[in-house]
Amino acid sequence: NPFEAIRYHSLAIQRDGFPEGELEVTAESDSGVIMAVRHRRHPIEGVQFHPESILTAVGHDVLRNFLEM
Repeated sequence: NPFEAIRYHSLAIQRDGFPEGELEVTAESDSGVIMAVRHRRHPIEGVQFHPESILTAVGHDVLRNFLEM
């Protein structure tokens, strides 16, 4: 489900050289910036936005869901 998230930096995962055999893109911005990834074999998730930010309206829900995994 789409939601608005905040990131406070210009750093992002580059699509050139992205290890698709190891990682799966699980979220991206409207402009195509990779915002979240999942390891294909290990229980590892990563996000490029700040779910704890007050500007990410559903951030607490994201964190709660993550902790319940």
